[in-house]
This record gives sequence, structure tokens and C-alpha cells, in this order.
Amino acid sequence: MGKRGIGELLVKEKLISADQLEKAKKEVSLTGGKLSAAISRLGYVSDGKIAEYVAQQHSLPHVDLEQFDIDVSITKQVPKDLCLKHTMIPVNQSLGTLVVAVADPSNIYIRDDLRFLTSSKIEMVVASENAILSAITRYYDASMNLGSVVSDLESSAEATQATEFDRVELVDESAKSEDAPIIKFVNLMLTESVKQRASDIHIEPYEKRFRVRFRIDGVLHEKVQPPGGTAAAITSRIKIMSKLDISERRRPQDGRLKIKTKSGKEIEFRVSVLPTLFGEKIVMRVLDKSKLNVGLGDLGFEEDDLQSLRDAIHLPTGMVLITGPTGSGKSTTIYSALNEINTPDKNICTAEDPVEMNLEGVNQVQMHSDIGLTFAAALRSFLRQDPDIVFVGEIRDQETAEIAFKAASTGHLVVSTLHTNDAPATVVRLMDMGVPPFIVNSTVHLIVAQRLVGRICGSCKSQVDVPKQVLLDLGVPEAEVSEYRVMNGSGCRQCNNTGIRGRIAIHEVMKLTPKVKDAIFNGATQRELRKIAVEEGMSSLRRNALRKVKVGLTTIEEVLGATIKD
Repeated sequence: MGKRGIGELLVKEKLISADQLEKAKKEVSLTGGKLSAAISRLGYVSDGKIAEYVAQQHSLPHVDLEQFDIDVSITKQVPKDLCLKHTMIPVNQSLGTLVVAVADPSNIYIRDDLRFLTSSKIEMVVASENAILSAITRYYDASMNLGSVVSDLESSAEATQATEFDRVELVDESAKSEDAPIIKFVNLMLTESVKQRASDIHIEPYEKRFRVRFRIDGVLHEKVQPPGGTAAAITSRIKIMSKLDISERRRPQDGRLKIKTKSGKEIEFRVSVLPTLFGEKIVMRVLDKSKLNVGLGDLGFEEDDLQSLRDAIHLPTGMVLITGPTGSGKSTTIYSALNEINTPDKNICTAEDPVEMNLEGVNQVQMHSDIGLTFAAALRSFLRQDPDIVFVGEIRDQETAEIAFKAASTGHLVVSTLHTNDAPATVVRLMDMGVPPFIVNSTVHLIVAQRLVGRICGSCKSQVDVPKQVLLDLGVPEAEVSEYRVMNGSGCRQCNNTGIRGRIAIHEVMKLTPKVKDAIFNGATQRELRKIAVEEGMSSLRRNALRKVKVGLTTIEEVLGATIKD
């Protein structure tokens, strides 16, 4: 075929109109740059689709770099600066031929520069500009990856001592190759956990191996296996950073540390050290304040449920309960609610174990049960501190329940959590703790149960065919089955080939309406209470999750793993 300009080719293929092409050309004349970039920037065609047609235009192969594994040794032949200059990256080498992915094959300087640099025959393939830039970051920063530091650790036989500190300035480690391998490894491990959106780091010694795992989107992934002989050194380094006793190896210890990344972002880690048979196991909870500093409107509540929660937390007295198992996102919901009602005219006191995030303007108290500072003891003190709003980390026993309900019925708004499976079960749990039904009815305004489910990766999302009976078995009303466009993630580099990237919350919001209160007062069972609450407008966890499936946010598998059928 004769060679056409990329714009004309896209018009011929009816991907853009002639008018859109003219607008893109005008954009180029005003701002400069390439026509293909302008077409993509204006949203007419994705850069990936443009790359396919650029390849067709030049009779070259097109590659998807997201599905391409590049040997890091190949990238060492071409400097990063040159790759950025020409928007290219070497992807393969065989029999004296270097294969290079480029965004603009018409750039005549690419072949000349690479021939001079490598003395190799040059072959081109085409990839999108964004994919190439992403690959440059991924592969040329490989020296910043955990795996590449392990070889340095193998020659490190002893721990590196350091001065105690609680905030570590993490700068560009590639410019500090003289740093001790242990220090470099720990720093990289911390920064990588943040980059990969991990919620926890697990550092685990075994008899013949030593491994590091990250919990990402609720699932543990093994990241690296440092040499077993470095376990004690890595543990000591983390304990020093956390201001823990490095000589104590027989007792559990808890600490905290902060890092400041080179971008200036501060991240806090809560550190737990546990003696095991083959050494000390460390779990580090990643506390990224930006993840907790979100508005209630961004947490995935249905509009009616969100308004009910907002109405409840703005009441002057009474109780609001957030329930769910560990790791269900309760802390994020609590902190978002406290942020919304944290105004200069309010005195807010919190009893937490542990304090996960510092909130400006909130009086937060860390529990220390070993010296008698329990939730119940803190609550007693709060009532002498003229509070408007009290947050209790968890109502876990009768004593705490009694004081919390006393506070809620004497002019204070109390917010707390319980570990229950759903909203109706919370009422049963409270009565098991000795709270009379009439106290529950007169005090509790709202109960929110929640779970987290995986969000489908936007980079590899696609529609899948699901038999009608599957949706019916899940609880989808037959009249709504035709409205469902079920999506799934096929897996890509962005989501570590899981099809899931990030998590979203599903909620069950139960208002204590007059009918619900009557049922509680008359001793209704959990099942009976659930039936009445649904009749009164409560959307169950399963129903809420199915709505997320309907709009393509999560998968059927995630729904089955997090909820039970109504």
C-alpha cells in the first residue's frame, strides 16, 4: 500500500472524521508536537490504537509492551537519556541484531545513533509513546527494584549499625551505590511497598529460606527471597529504625517509623516484631495518610445510604456503629466521618488501639492495656473532658459497652466499631454484652456493615458472557438480568496479572426505624431483624455488591468471596 500520513490513515479507517483531523492539525500548529499525540490528547483515538496504525503505515510489527518482558541486560546497551530523547526502548537482541520499540519510525536519527553506539543491525517495532515511557521507567529503574539488590546482600555478612531516627529521608538510591547493602535493601523495600500500593509487608524467616511478601489488594504476593544469612541484619536494621530494642529477641515488640520519599511524601509504618522458631518475623502496616484522607462521598456509598450516614454523624447525641471483620475498611470510613464533623466548634476525643493516623484537631489517645489504659478507662476520662464527639476504637466487652452507651445517652455523639458479619448481627452482639433492647433503641441511630471487594483493573477490563442462571442464583431479580454487563480483568502488568487493581467498599446501612425498633424490643432473631430491615429499605451487602457488578466495578468471584446470599 502507498504510504499515507497517520491522520489520513485514521480518517480512511473511519476512526476519526475529517473535521477532527483538522482540529488536531490546528492543535499541532498552536502547541507543536506530533499529530498522533494531538489526536490522542484530544481523545479521538487511544495512543495504543494510533500505534497500531503507525505500524501499519510503516509496514512494521506492533508490540504491546505491557505484555512484553525485556531482559534488563539489553537495556544496559542504550542509555536512558537516549531512549527518552528518541522515545524508544531496546526490547530484544539476537545474532547481532538489536530490536527497538519506537513511537516514531520516521525518526531517521534512531538508526544512526544506535548503530554508532552498539555496532548492531537495528530492527524497529512500534509501540505507543505512553507504553514506551512507562517501560523506560520500569526497566531503567530496575536498579531500584528489590530483586536487583539481593545479589549485593549475598556478600553482606553482618548488620550495618546506624544512628536512631524516626524519619528516614529516602533519596535516589541509584546515586548512592556506596550505601551498605542492608540499608539499601530495607529502604528500597519500604519505597517499593508504597509504589505497589501494599497495605502490609511480611518479613518471614524459615529454616532454609527467608522471604518478603507484600499484601496488595488483600492478597499476599511473594516479592523476593533475600539470602537467609541476612535475616538478622535486616531485622536489626528495621528495629533500629523503629526505635526497638535490638538485643531483645525473645519477646514481641511494637514500634513505628516514618519515611519521606524523594517526592516529599511522608509514609508511616506500624511495626510488629514476633519471635518465631527460626528468628523474628516482622509485619509492617503501611499507613498512607492520603488513603485515609478521603471524603465520605468517595467511599462508594449509595446516595441514600450516604445521606443516612451524614445525617447520623451530624446528630448531637446517640451512637453510630461501623462493623465488619478486620481489613474491611472500617478505619477509612471512621476517619472520613471524623474529618467531616471535625470543626472548630467541636471537641473530639478518640480512644484507639492503635492510632492508625494522626488527625489535626482531634484528641487521639493510644491504648496501653498493660498500664490500665483500656477503652473503658479512656471513656471514663473522656466524659470529664467536655467532649462533643467520642470515638471508641472497638466495643469489645460489657464494661466498654456500658460506658459508651452512657456517654451516648448523656449528650454526646459516640462513634464505634464492632467485629460482626452484618448490621442485624450487631444488635444481637450488643444484647449478648448485656445492653438492654430499650437502650439500643433509644441510643443507636445507624449501623453500617461493610466489606472490601477487588476493583477490576481498568487496563485489562473486558465484558464476559455469564449464563442467566448464574445471575439468578446470585440473587439478581429476573427483571434486572438483562441490564447486567458483567466485566472481568484478563490480567496485565498493571495489575500483576490478577485482573484486580485496588479495592472498593460495599455497604449495608441499617437505620433503626420504628418497625426495626419494635422488632428489637420484642426480641426478634437475627434473621427476623434482617427481613424487617430489608423491608424498611436496607440494601444488603450482597445486593450492594451486585450493583457494583452491574456497573462493571467488580467481579462475580469477588462478590461470592465477600458476601452470602440473602
